Amino acid sequence: MRSYRFRHLLVPSLLCALALAGASLAFAQRAPGAPTAPAANDTIPVPNESSSVTDHELTLDGKALRYAATAGNLVIDDEEEKPYGSIFYVAYTVSGVSDMRTRPVTFMYNGGPGSASLWLHMGSVGPVRVVTESPAATGAAPYQIVPNQYSLLDKTDLVFIDAPGTGFSRPVGKATIRNFAGTDQDVQAFLKFIERYISVNHRWNSPKFLYGESYGTTRSAALADALESDGVALNGVILMSTILNYFTQAPGSDAIFIGNLPSYAAIAWHFEKVQHKGRDLTAFLNEARAFARGPYSEALAQGHNLPQAEVDAIAVKLAGFTGLSEQFIKEADLRVSPVRFRKELMRGQRMILGRYDARFEGTDIDAAGENPGYDPSSTGITGAFVSAFHDYLDRELKYTSKETYYPRGANINQVWDHTHKPPATGGAGGGQAQTQPLRDAYVAGDLADAMRKDPNLKVFSVNGLFDLATPFFITEYDLGHMELEPKLRQNIEFAYYPSGHMIYLNVDALKQLKVDLAAFYARAVPGAR
Repeated sequence: MRSYRFRHLLVPSLLCALALAGASLAFAQRAPGAPTAPAANDTIPVPNESSSVTDHELTLDGKALRYAATAGNLVIDDEEEKPYGSIFYVAYTVSGVSDMRTRPVTFMYNGGPGSASLWLHMGSVGPVRVVTESPAATGAAPYQIVPNQYSLLDKTDLVFIDAPGTGFSRPVGKATIRNFAGTDQDVQAFLKFIERYISVNHRWNSPKFLYGESYGTTRSAALADALESDGVALNGVILMSTILNYFTQAPGSDAIFIGNLPSYAAIAWHFEKVQHKGRDLTAFLNEARAFARGPYSEALAQGHNLPQAEVDAIAVKLAGFTGLSEQFIKEADLRVSPVRFRKELMRGQRMILGRYDARFEGTDIDAAGENPGYDPSSTGITGAFVSAFHDYLDRELKYTSKETYYPRGANINQVWDHTHKPPATGGAGGGQAQTQPLRDAYVAGDLADAMRKDPNLKVFSVNGLFDLATPFFITEYDLGHMELEPKLRQNIEFAYYPSGHMIYLNVDALKQLKVDLAAFYARAVPGAR
């Protein structure tokens, strides 16, 4: 059962070349004195903070849960305290909570960089989800949106945030997308939004969590440290389909081939391209991990000096883990890229595999090509998610706008500044050493810094076995190289699911994910409700 009570809707009409979105969440208007109209020297008008709030009900585990859904925007200020961004979000808050100190709030977002949050919003642990045919391609409308029996709303309030330049989030004032399109710029924008949200909604003393997917995990790792430094301590960070290090594909590096091998093994097992008889998947993947970090890594380290007999032996072992032929593996110099694996594994059936989720299969223009022509795990669900979200926003959240909702921000990825200044670390003799900016984002060190400063911070890494975008073995490596003391290492937990990058597309995996997340929240905030 779902009920609605229309409270407030204000969507300003804004004239700007960047299609400024004007929606906004808030239980209160922007603070007195804050600008609500463009100043003479502003290039983009600054919208009011506004919101549409509707009442709903969801039944979880036989218990009726009343909650408010708030779709709207908050305006964030730059370092000169001038508005520079209008950030769109949808928040779900359980009604009737008398003491917010016992009620966690979780900030959720997708990645890209340059992706809006509708994927997590409409597929994971929100109060509704869109039904897909995954891992088969989902066809055309009409799409079904159903109450999500695996929602996390019984454990935490949820705030889905669209990154600047995506969804309805836009630069305002003098800002341009370049003020946000960068590792550190993005972290600052999210820090300002979260602090604005908890101020407007009186949540400073609520338990707080970050939940990011894909590049959202990159954001979360750096954001956790930035929030900690700004006095906003977190209870937990959920990393879904993780990337913490953008140096893995450096020229001459074999890290990507080593890191992908256990994922290849999982996918080959799924398609029965490797021997199953008398074997257990977990044990098989542990064998793949051991081979990858041991003999395979040592062999690749020798480069073209590896003796032919060892080339042959390694090719045999790789074939046993990947389901690919020894000849193909040797022709690839023992280094099979994810793109080639997706084309080669099912070539005999004239099928290609998905990058985000290798369970998805598709047909290509021909079976002889070198690379897949597209990603069936992306094309197979995009229409359903985008259309269902627009319909849900209009019909159920009662939110309308003349502006364009961008599922993926135009050209954000292309102009992204990956430079990242890591946290300062103690130098020799205990001195404070200022670390130089890194050319590519490496943020595992930021997360480690946050964990050292707050030894109670819990981290939960959730991984899809069939994800070729953010392979689980690389995640294990990065989280295992944070140089933490033994006591802090216990604060990092891992979980694995028979799914891909968007773990929740496998409904059985989503069911288990909810169980695992509920247990994680209980450990991170005992007594929360």
